[in-house]
Amino acid sequence: MPGTARGEATYQRILEAATEEFAEHGIAGARVERIVAAARTNKAQLYGYFGNKDQLFDAIFFASLERITNVVAIDAGDLADWAVRLYDEYLRRPDLIRLATWARLERRPAGHLVEQHGEYEDRKLRAIAEAQAAGRVRPGDPFDVMALVIAMSMAWSPVSNVYAATADEPTAVHDRRRSLLRDTVRRAMEPASG
Repeated sequence: MPGTARGEATYQRILEAATEEFAEHGIAGARVERIVAAARTNKAQLYGYFGNKDQLFDAIFFASLERITNVVAIDAGDLADWAVRLYDEYLRRPDLIRLATWARLERRPAGHLVEQHGEYEDRKLRAIAEAQAAGRVRPGDPFDVMALVIAMSMAWSPVSNVYAATADEPTAVHDRRRSLLRDTVRRAMEPASG
């Protein structure tokens, strides 16, 4: 991590340029030359901060996972609202979903998306298990519950096999989708009655 204000500004420009480059072209297709040109720096500076292209992708990818976790914190008591907030984050930052897609395509085609899913996922699973124990969420493996809610939230995301939404679409269209998503997740995750 850089120690000066100028170094920090360069570091941030590299992160921004690399995020755009990796989201657009993937890991194999990304070019360091384009990243340093867009960041107004040089390869030596990039390699000094990140080591190599793969380590740069890792830094960006893990930061994107952390961003989604922090910006869209889970509320296991209201998984429907969580799904809608995820939907909105995908509209704001489609590049983050594209990064995850490239990681899936080029690095880990099966199993967990990241080798050590870590605290961000553990917090979600604990929250879901607690909501299940309190009778607010249907029984089932907390991981499967989380995966299903996330999958529903991604129905119109950049990785959809049907339709990728954009923030430019009319508000009424997004409101209609949010309503459908909220109702569907609520019904799917509510505990069975009596």
